[in-house]
Amino acid sequence: MINVRPSEARGHANHGWLDSHHTFSFASYFDPDHMGFRALRVINEDRVTSGEGFDTHPHRDMEIITYPLSGAIAHRDSTGGNGLLRAGEVQRMTAGTGVMHSEMNGSNEDVHFLQIWIIPDKKGLKPEYEQKFFPENDRQGRWRVVASPDARDGSLTVHQDVLLSSTLLSAGQKAEYTLPKGRHAWVQVARGAGTLNGVALKAGDGVAVSDESSLVLVASEPMEALLFDLA
Repeated sequence: MINVRPSEARGHANHGWLDSHHTFSFASYFDPDHMGFRALRVINEDRVTSGEGFDTHPHRDMEIITYPLSGAIAHRDSTGGNGLLRAGEVQRMTAGTGVMHSEMNGSNEDVHFLQIWIIPDKKGLKPEYEQKFFPENDRQGRWRVVASPDARDGSLTVHQDVLLSSTLLSAGQKAEYTLPKGRHAWVQVARGAGTLNGVALKAGDGVAVSDESSLVLVASEPMEALLFDLA
């Protein structure tokens, strides 16, 4: 079963300095039919103009993953984590008992990124921060795990039964994924276009997958995509 969440059906908010598309209900956008998928709660596609960003604000009891597509994000939080986050790097912050953080555009161009929230497997975790670089050649033509509950293959550690993988595909290239029985998947197309098991997809589309054992993503133009393997 493959259900597409089209890019144009997402919630949209344009604040001038921030242009944001919401795959699931977020802030003033509310759709009771799209409150998340399994433990996946938020996928926001954000574009922030140079010199702007999110001033210091609180979070708690959420796993927050930031996935930049272009530009640079200047991050600072109350765990002591700070620095620039660029395309190819992925950041995970466990808000846990409470954390304050800011995310500002750290470049001279618009910064384009995905903000992902995952509900943790328990409340009251100790706040944590980590950031890692995943080279393009590790993701080209294959799914590369970038976050997992056991930090497998050098991935980030996320406190939930979720495997998050990333791929880069050239036109005509494909990436295959075997989904274990009883598992579910969400595929998010960050850029480009192609098909998933023959279903046409474009940038911004999301796909909920259940009762499918084999997933084949084929690019019709250069593509970047994420796959969440969920309980």
